[in-house]
Amino acid sequence: MAAKTTASTSAATSNWDDELRLIPGYDPFDGSGASTFDEEAAARAIGFFADCLTHVKGELAGRAFQLEPWQRSIVANIFGWKRLDGTRRYREALIYVPRKNGKSCLAAGICLYLLFCDGERGAEIYSAAAERDQAALVFDVAKHMVLSEPVLAGACKVFTKAIAIEEVGSTYKAISADANTKHGYNTHGVVIDELHAQRNRDLVDVLLTSTGSRRQPLVIHITTADYDRPSVCNDKHDYAIKVRDGIIEDPSFLPVIYEATREDNWTSPETWQKCNPNLGVSISAEYMARECQRAQDSPSYENTFKRLHLNIRTEQDVRWLSMAKWDACGGPINPDALVGQRCWAGLDLGSTADLTALCLLFPDTDEDVYRALWWFWAPADNAYRRERRDRVPYVTWSREGLVELTDGDETDYRHIRQRIGEIAERYAIVDMGVDRLFQGAELCQNLADDGIDVVPFGQGFYSMAAPSAEFERRVNRGEILHGDNPVMRWMASNATVRMDPAGNIKPDKQRSTEKIDGVVAAIMALGRAMAREAGGGKRSVYEDRGVRVV
Repeated sequence: MAAKTTASTSAATSNWDDELRLIPGYDPFDGSGASTFDEEAAARAIGFFADCLTHVKGELAGRAFQLEPWQRSIVANIFGWKRLDGTRRYREALIYVPRKNGKSCLAAGICLYLLFCDGERGAEIYSAAAERDQAALVFDVAKHMVLSEPVLAGACKVFTKAIAIEEVGSTYKAISADANTKHGYNTHGVVIDELHAQRNRDLVDVLLTSTGSRRQPLVIHITTADYDRPSVCNDKHDYAIKVRDGIIEDPSFLPVIYEATREDNWTSPETWQKCNPNLGVSISAEYMARECQRAQDSPSYENTFKRLHLNIRTEQDVRWLSMAKWDACGGPINPDALVGQRCWAGLDLGSTADLTALCLLFPDTDEDVYRALWWFWAPADNAYRRERRDRVPYVTWSREGLVELTDGDETDYRHIRQRIGEIAERYAIVDMGVDRLFQGAELCQNLADDGIDVVPFGQGFYSMAAPSAEFERRVNRGEILHGDNPVMRWMASNATVRMDPAGNIKPDKQRSTEKIDGVVAAIMALGRAMAREAGGGKRSVYEDRGVRVV
């Protein structure tokens, strides 16, 4: 593709140094080594956007794609820096920018430049995402850009899901996260869109390894912030931070990070400007002010606003428990001092390959608090897999005595029965709430045979709403003392709730970011304590014989 690839007049600049240093906190000249900056190559790439591409959506539709200064800096750095052999210096980049800052248009333009102007025969270009619809967003923008420019359209064939230059055997396609089908790829360039949505790192790893036989491959990750959890997005962000700050020396990685910090005033327009480089262009100050006010009026939206519009890594999408309030409930608890004391129990039985959690709540009527102790069990084989795959430190917690690992890849109910029996000998368990519909009915019967008063506990709003609200209230008031248990802090940070039309809440395992079994066990224990206290310590007839329907 030779036509229209020379730089436009607007692309020329008298001071490339300042333009290249527009990337926040990063100086590409530090650690550049033997790489040099090719002004002509940078100008040619910037000129491609202005001369060959037009916007295809919104108010700018039909106008030439004039890169904003922050976008010019990215394009100039990626395509201008060269190694001694003339190939690109940068082989991987993270573009970490909040929503509505024009990421899709920039990504589409980069993919088209790689396809038409990079001089790579048989190039395979991909835009990838966790879901097919998301992957198609960048591709559809690129396709309409091509169809809007006769020179580009005449140099290729445009299909529903591909753009092909048949004379050199090059293609551009959109792909989704089925990594098993991607092992035959020979990738020259790929943009992975919304990295935070990747369920695991399989697709990223497959695409990175598929570039091995190319002269100058390019992998670009474009994303907003993820939740505060183990993920490939957070791994890539942490790596980019270390490259940006000079902790890791990797001259082939370009870290483009626009974000606010948790210490910034998230309601301030100055903070909005800091992390939204296209503020006033593709995203208006009026829109930001409106969304910020919504976040202030609705706490459930606050984390969404911070994560999507300020790139602050947050605990979860819909916050239930404030981690500041949770941490304030810390402080040491001496299990030996609780021996023989009255308590209520909740047992959340995991599936045969998952976590099981037991919580004991000890009331202190003088201080109006509950002291909580937890025990966790998990199959060892599954725990090792989870630590390797998801970086959840089950094995570390096991070494610290916080999680007990049972042999094999399935839950050992016999071991759990034995351990609960030992626990019941130390502490005066009044009764134990257990999910009445769970498959561990045999274990529950065995525990009852062992002398433990096992009470079926429903997981619907009817049973869970009151103790869930009380649990939240007590956490906020510092009345659930948890002894700074790190497993429980992780679970509390994962927890989100479902609300019914009447405003009742209950923990939602499906929507929570990770495991919340310990939270559920604590709520069941609290529910049993509330039921006994409300009834003056008497057991309900319905608990003895069940509810009879006429």
